[in-house]
Amino acid sequence: MTSPLERAGLRPRVDKALAAFLAAQRTRLLAIDDALADVADALEAFVLRGGKRLRPAFAYWGYRGAGGIDADHVVAAVAALELVQASALIHDDLMDRSDTRRGEPSVHRRFASRHAAAAWRGDADAFGDNAAVLLGDLALVWSDELLHSSGVGLEELARARPVFDEMRTEVTAGQYLDVLTPVTGDTSLERAGKVARYKSAKYTVERPLLLGAALAGAPPEVTGAYSAYGLPLGEAFQLRDDVLGVFGDPAQTGKPAGDDLREGKRTYLIAAAYEALPAAGRSELDRGLGDLKLDDARVERLRALITDSGALARTETRITALTTEALAALDTPVIETEARSVLLALADAATRRAV
Repeated sequence: MTSPLERAGLRPRVDKALAAFLAAQRTRLLAIDDALADVADALEAFVLRGGKRLRPAFAYWGYRGAGGIDADHVVAAVAALELVQASALIHDDLMDRSDTRRGEPSVHRRFASRHAAAAWRGDADAFGDNAAVLLGDLALVWSDELLHSSGVGLEELARARPVFDEMRTEVTAGQYLDVLTPVTGDTSLERAGKVARYKSAKYTVERPLLLGAALAGAPPEVTGAYSAYGLPLGEAFQLRDDVLGVFGDPAQTGKPAGDDLREGKRTYLIAAAYEALPAAGRSELDRGLGDLKLDDARVERLRALITDSGALARTETRITALTTEALAALDTPVIETEARSVLLALADAATRRAV
């Protein structure tokens, strides 16, 4: 059976659009200085090698579901979402001090290693951090450029632009709340839910759908159905990501086991554990969260605390409830039939990733 990410040949078409755009950007960079080949290499590797292309898929099928006609320029426009994603991940890895992404060195580690290998002056880690900030910024700048140069008409672009802008503001605000929450010690379910909604849920599903709808000139009944589907599904997607961040297999996630615990992330899963644990358990969990030296034995101990508290089961129950709510929103004739079937399959792909 064809994966929902492969329908309409979407993934290779998105990859082709990204490869062509990045090749042109490489030429521009090298015209400035040959040293910028490192920048071009790193962004090509990060953007083109890996990634599910989930956001372009939601945007494309949001467009098709609103009656949009398939076209390569639309695929190029929705491919811009992958550059927003690249920016967010590069910065996220830097803020979390993550060593790997998709089984490869994170961007700041890649450039720190480049510094060390060349025996350059100064601090290698500081150089890597600075490079990651700049590459993340560049990916965000380029997302704008790809959208505008995609070939979509000025009318379509004018409709899509406010959605694109709102999405990028929301994900940046969500990222700030994500770094603010651990330092304030806020372990409430309310705060965890808000971080999940703005850091990931809206920008993973709802906003891409609405971007596609805007490109197609969708009526309010379609955009309403997309929001009713996209918000709960996006939250379910993030909750699944939170579960994988604690219990996931590194071979599948591309990150060390229990990395979210070392990073001190206050997710819904963690907030639910705090709420259920007795004082001694909360204290133990609090001591372990954010400890970058957390070894495998202590990771297993914290996993046991979370599981025994009922937080894992509670999170799985919420994922199921949110997914059910999202799927119910698709039960409407206002969304084109093929697109509706793909969106149903995408919901499954987004929320049933193996632990």
